[in-house]
Amino acid sequence: MAASAGDFCSVYITCANRDEALRIARALVEERAAACANVLGEVTSVYRWKGAIAEDVEIALLVKTRKDLFERLQALVVAHHSYECPCIVAFPLELGFEGYLAWIRAETGG
Repeated sequence: MAASAGDFCSVYITCANRDEALRIARALVEERAAACANVLGEVTSVYRWKGAIAEDVEIALLVKTRKDLFERLQALVVAHHSYECPCIVAFPLELGFEGYLAWIRAETGG
């Protein structure tokens, strides 16, 4: 049965390389700012930075956490990230498997 997931979010982060993504993922889980972090693999990002169009291969990271932990999670990502302005964006969860949501809450100290 799907449960209301209003207290939870997924956070999308892009990283310079796999080592950085793994370092950030481990820090978030070790500090209980996230229950799980998936290192998704390479993505090609095209973006405007400092007036120029850039294209880079990055590693995507998808993190599962509670909304009330976002500020703490963000601070940890910034502390471990090589970018001046890292992509750290949260998407609210609408529904989720009750057991999984309870696991996220338990693993993040909630």
